[in-house]
Amino acid sequence: MSVSNPTLITFVIYIAAMVLIGFMAYRSTNNLSDYILGGRSLGSVVTALSAGASDMSGWLLMGLPGAIYMSGLSESWIAIGLIVGAYLNWLFVAGRLRVQTEHNGDALTLPDYFSSRFEDNSGLLRIISAVVILVFFTIYCASGIVAGARLFESTFGMSYETALWAGAAATIAYTFVGGFLAVSWTDTVQATLMIFALILTPVIVLIATGGFDTTFAAIELKDAGNFDMLKGTTFIGIISLMGWGLGYFGQPHILARFMAADSVKSIAKARRISMTWMILCLVGTCAVGFFGIAYFSAHPEVAGPVTENHERVFIELAKLLFNPWIAGVLLSAILAAVMSTLSCQLLVCSSALTEDFYKTFLRKGASQMELVWVGRAMVLLVAVVAILIASNPENRVLGLVSYAWAGFGAAFGPVVLISVLWKGMTRDGALAGILVGAITVVVWKHFSIWGLYEIIPGFILGALAIYFVSKAGSPSKGMVSRFEAADEAFKAAH
Repeated sequence: MSVSNPTLITFVIYIAAMVLIGFMAYRSTNNLSDYILGGRSLGSVVTALSAGASDMSGWLLMGLPGAIYMSGLSESWIAIGLIVGAYLNWLFVAGRLRVQTEHNGDALTLPDYFSSRFEDNSGLLRIISAVVILVFFTIYCASGIVAGARLFESTFGMSYETALWAGAAATIAYTFVGGFLAVSWTDTVQATLMIFALILTPVIVLIATGGFDTTFAAIELKDAGNFDMLKGTTFIGIISLMGWGLGYFGQPHILARFMAADSVKSIAKARRISMTWMILCLVGTCAVGFFGIAYFSAHPEVAGPVTENHERVFIELAKLLFNPWIAGVLLSAILAAVMSTLSCQLLVCSSALTEDFYKTFLRKGASQMELVWVGRAMVLLVAVVAILIASNPENRVLGLVSYAWAGFGAAFGPVVLISVLWKGMTRDGALAGILVGAITVVVWKHFSIWGLYEIIPGFILGALAIYFVSKAGSPSKGMVSRFEAADEAFKAAH
């Protein structure tokens, strides 16, 4: 690998720019609220694009195109489920959560919000929700590190072990230094880069394979079933893929963007921007995988790396079809997808450890700068554990993501959704929802019952547990009055 390699130079410039943004954000970070939520100062564009970029991790440019390349359009049900779920999350949760967190002790984290919303003085709700965050997010962080390692491994010919550390180092650097503002500002740059790559690449692949007619004929020749959205699927299979959309209600790294918006009025505009960005990205990523079938069947001599690992379809197309400088920019988009998600996951883990364990149980009187530095130390700790999990080269990005996504969707999704819509929810109901949701995911995954994606039974049973346990008790007058005041504020803003 020569130092004049244009892709390497592009990567280095890109990573340097992200770390520079981290240092700029460092100067705006004065207390823990700044480090964890950027002082609730995000405008609608940054809220929209950082929510999108933090959601769409390495699987957007690796896992999903790879699945479509292997199986055809029948894998696109996952994209449809995600679009529906994300829209409903923006519609029902985003604005209400922004107002509810402010009315409930100006909560900075989800465990913080649950504690204040349900007047949990025992600390039990805070501890259990923080533990769920740490367990599932560490697995989620590992998926990002695997995606980064795959990128460095195939682009620069590094060994998997070296690529693992190289891919993680840059993200850890700017998250460590700049906190939430760095993560949100870099996310906005990264979201722009991702959409550029996902609109340009399928267009160039289409031109290289001779236009729509030739491309579709080649895909049909390879396997006519590639066009069939029901090929090889079952009712349970489609429900499982669509079920990914349920996960949005419980993802702490996406919900943090709603909590950090400068006002509830920014949310409607942010929703429109974010959904447009998301739909364009998902259509682009499906097109990359789909058109890739035609390209590699016409050029079998270069199909080796993709045959070996189908998650490399975007990487190989970028390297084969573009000038090395442009390829460097496009491959930086994968790095952008990985870094944007990994950075906010590291930050959510760090904030759970700092705000919900250290400050609450160990050092109640800790100064703001002490808490910021503890937060930074926790970023390093979580990153090291995630790297150790990711060190198995057999890991697949989509497999790791699906487990973590289900864990959050089932444990927190029903609790967040019902807590912003129903004033009759109680603390015991919230506890039951988190425990039943999380345990169902672990047990269902272990026994893989009926081949149904574990998020669906987890979400349904968690929601039922909340309803029945809440009905057995009743919320305090304080909980009801705070809920009503927040609800009034939400309605007044619309």
